[in-house]
Amino acid sequence: MMFGSNPFALIAEDVPAVVMQGYVVLMALLVAVGTLVDMLHKRSAEFFFLDWRRSRAAARRVLGAGERVALALRTLLYEVLSAGEFCNPARRISHLLMFYGFIFYVVATVVMVFGYTAPMTATPPLWPILWHLGALMVLVGGYWFFFFIRVDVAHEGRSPWRLRRADLFIGTLLVSVTFALIWAFMLLARYTTAAWVFFALYVLFTTLLFASVPWSKFAHMFYKPVAAFQKRVQEAEGSSTLPQPTTSGGGRCPPSRT
Repeated sequence: MMFGSNPFALIAEDVPAVVMQGYVVLMALLVAVGTLVDMLHKRSAEFFFLDWRRSRAAARRVLGAGERVALALRTLLYEVLSAGEFCNPARRISHLLMFYGFIFYVVATVVMVFGYTAPMTATPPLWPILWHLGALMVLVGGYWFFFFIRVDVAHEGRSPWRLRRADLFIGTLLVSVTFALIWAFMLLARYTTAAWVFFALYVLFTTLLFASVPWSKFAHMFYKPVAAFQKRVQEAEGSSTLPQPTTSGGGRCPPSRT
């Protein structure tokens, strides 16, 4: 059964576990370094620090530790876990599919590569299922967004194949995960030559995905929650310079006309 097989264990005889583990560590380092480079290039950390100093000076009230924890939890639940910043329901669902799918996919990859590639080590069914399920969630949410929801495609009538720098992350992610699933299928079906071809493509685009962090939107997932939390703190302190919402009920999204 494809969903119950660990593809990394199937190639462990040809690709040593230590090589796969080293590759995963290298990709994690690329993300860390790429995010740091992105922050230095765009001066994000400097902006957050200066804005924090300005807001502290302009604050009308001082928040207690409990209030800050409550705001952090609200940020985690609303902006991070439920993608509440998206007004378009389709965009929100698409984002959540990609977000949770990517988490399942990455976590299952790390667990299977580091824990279940040794000879005679059986992989619990949960992890291969989570890996395949996460990959499918990424592809459903990603291709839905790429071909039907992107602003320039959905509202400007442009070709979905028109790529810009902003599409680097979503494009490399979709190609990488697509090749991962095809590789896993070819491997299980014993199409050896095809399996190695798609494995090479999978590794190539996965490397491109993580190596392109400084130029893609990958790093945004790390400091967007920080910006959202800072915004909530400023609103609670009375130091926000942003205009107040003008929509019904004070919400940030316009009321639906449907």
